[in-house]
Amino acid sequence: MLKSPEIAAATSLQPPVRPLDDPSLYFSRELSWLEFNDRVLEEAADERVPLLERLKFIAIYGTNLDEFFMIRVAAIKQQIDAQIHRRSDDGRLPAEHLSAISERLRHSLERQMKILSDEIWPALERYGIKIVGIDELKSAEQERLERVFEERVFPVLTPLAIDSGHPFPYISNLSLSLAVELEEAKPEGVEFHFARVKIPPTLPRFVPVEEAPESERRYVLLEDLVAHHLDALFPGMSIRDSYTFRVTRDADLDLQEDEADDLLAAIESELQRRRFGEPVRLEIERGMPEYMRDWLLEELSLGTVDCFEIDGMLALNDVMAIATLPEYKQLHDPPFTPAIPKRLVGVTDLFAAIREGDILLHHPYESFDPVVQFIQQAAEDPQVLAIKQTLYRTSGRNSPIVAALLEAAENEKQVAVLIELKARFDEENNIDWARRLERAGVHVVYGFPELKTHAKVTLVVRQEADGIRRYMHFGTGNYNEKTAKLYTDLSLFTARAELGSDVTQLFNMLTGFSKIVDYEELLVAPANLRRELLALIDRETEHARKGRPSGIRGKLNAITDAEVVRALYRASQAGVPVDLLVRGMCVVRPGVPGVSETIRIRSIVGRFLEHSRVFIFENGGDAQTFIGSADWMGRNLGRRVETVIPVLDPLIAETIRSQILDVLYADNVKTRELLPDGSYRRLHPKPDELPIDAQHVFLTQAAHV
Repeated sequence: MLKSPEIAAATSLQPPVRPLDDPSLYFSRELSWLEFNDRVLEEAADERVPLLERLKFIAIYGTNLDEFFMIRVAAIKQQIDAQIHRRSDDGRLPAEHLSAISERLRHSLERQMKILSDEIWPALERYGIKIVGIDELKSAEQERLERVFEERVFPVLTPLAIDSGHPFPYISNLSLSLAVELEEAKPEGVEFHFARVKIPPTLPRFVPVEEAPESERRYVLLEDLVAHHLDALFPGMSIRDSYTFRVTRDADLDLQEDEADDLLAAIESELQRRRFGEPVRLEIERGMPEYMRDWLLEELSLGTVDCFEIDGMLALNDVMAIATLPEYKQLHDPPFTPAIPKRLVGVTDLFAAIREGDILLHHPYESFDPVVQFIQQAAEDPQVLAIKQTLYRTSGRNSPIVAALLEAAENEKQVAVLIELKARFDEENNIDWARRLERAGVHVVYGFPELKTHAKVTLVVRQEADGIRRYMHFGTGNYNEKTAKLYTDLSLFTARAELGSDVTQLFNMLTGFSKIVDYEELLVAPANLRRELLALIDRETEHARKGRPSGIRGKLNAITDAEVVRALYRASQAGVPVDLLVRGMCVVRPGVPGVSETIRIRSIVGRFLEHSRVFIFENGGDAQTFIGSADWMGRNLGRRVETVIPVLDPLIAETIRSQILDVLYADNVKTRELLPDGSYRRLHPKPDELPIDAQHVFLTQAAHV
């Protein structure tokens, strides 16, 4: 049947119908993560950022990258070794992902070194902070450093020869090494040798030139000091040259469920094995001979795709030692003191304050002290019968939270703590806490072998005149008073009975054999969070189709779950405005005609790590607000215990919407917007706009509380 020209023209304007699992609609989660780390690097390049804070971002970039290789790249290499040929949501095979990461990263590493060598180091020299070569120093200074080497460094070094009688040594994870070329003169001619010298991680990487610096702080790198004195390690040999290199290994724990009857013992065993994980990356100093590079790759069972040549200092995470020098106040962000909300100023009885109504804290702008006070008061209060808490990460040996739990046990309260032993890179710290708490009589639960408990919840059960009352704290961040000064998070105190019933059920599930599949108010993974989240998104889709007010707004750290993304695409196709702040990985492709035209994704990277999770659903004009511990990732929705809490107090819900999210959405200084091609565009104030840095706004507001 022939169409009229008008119908044909209209039809041609319609975007083609695309299946929502089309790989072209999804960004690579790995490449998206690299984009996030590049946004961290942007802060290092930003001249508006104080100089030592720029150096701090260089260190953070390097630390992030180390973890990325130890976990994400290691997982990809495991898939390749296992000959897994399943394509990811974006259509790539594991080997294709590895190549894409390698290619994408080389440009970023060059940019990192250029920012450091061309901008930050020269600028720091004007303040007397300088990295120097030993050959640049005066003879007296060189003599002093020689004494430092002989007295403090030489006794720690262990040169390892490599030949037919000395096999290739084990290179520990993230350790810095010198590959040394040697010559030995023999009657029959010159014989070449090779050795490895590990740079001691127990010694400071930056060796001061002056013993008591005044106006200047000059340093030589420890590896340069060792390289300058290699003849002391190899007497009778000629040193041809030396080159630094560094190996990264798989550091993810691999717990088999059937091996984890004793989870504590299983994790301790895995921690011992972590340092012996398979190599995943080789970093080498630029200029290393090709034959030496190839030999290292062969011995480490790595390919050229895994090798990264660095034009400058390796292991840049170590520059944090200089970035945190305290005496250069003018080169740091201005200090600030977190505020105490007016409602809590002078309050000594938090339970009474919570009975009057729910309380919201916005960290780090508002102090974490009330959270610590909540646990401490519960530990001391004779009317408190029980304290139950989840601990994912704490602040180390002097954690006031754990100290309060120990005191509560000494006061013969019923104390139950779920300590997540599998909190990545905090496992040893958490094992130590678990043992101390157990010795004090606390009921310690280690969670589930197959699930991480990532929820941040505290329940206090108190005997009062009218009966038992339950007080709760819910957080989007960890019970760590140190990171609470660096991460943006939300805390909610409440004594609502409907939430108390759900939290009791949650702890029964965590500590016992309760098989809860649903909750009245809480959204809990893996029980009902995925189902309810999808239902909330689909409800907005239905509202839009029927012409009712609809919208999805929120703030989270990552979106990588394909099922959630497809639900967002369906919502967008129905006309639902979707406006999300996603700090890190995001596989959603916004702005695709006919699929995601109403989706807008932005990211804020600034002084503080944006960590809070907030979700708002317009719901036909009766908006619902949630906060919680979960991102929209497969692991959070299906492989972790997570909690998302409805904000039931209308004034607090409005505060979150208008005084927190609206300010974040208005940011035009630290915000980057995700474009349809996967890149990010930094926003700038328009000619008629004032610059708005949301974090600065919150700091200013806190200073005037």
